Amino acid sequence: MIGYIYILGTIIFTVYGQLAMKWRVSSYGNMPDPFIEKIMFLVKLVFDPFIFSSLVSAFVASLFWMAAMTKFNISYAYPFMSFSYVLVFIFSAFLFKEPITLYKIVGLLFVVVGILISSRSMS
Repeated sequence: MIGYIYILGTIIFTVYGQLAMKWRVSSYGNMPDPFIEKIMFLVKLVFDPFIFSSLVSAFVASLFWMAAMTKFNISYAYPFMSFSYVLVFIFSAFLFKEPITLYKIVGLLFVVVGILISSRSMS
């Protein structure tokens, strides 16, 4: 059971990181064209507290993933990471008003079916 908690932790921290980064990066506008301005833009982004927290979140997700790897084969555990796609899709539709299309829904249904099929075997 603890292995599934590790996978859940990986998913939660991954989803948070993606959503927080999208939220804050969107508020800064487009990346400038000149190279030096790109560097300055990215440095400014890194020091935004929420973007920094999303980077920390990615690191914490990695720690949970390493713990999960001690409990499961990667071929079994990795498909569960696809739940992060589903959660990011759902949250991005509500938080960022991103479009929900039939193709996206069908694609996500395939992802969920794939997870269900692959999770049927622990070997």
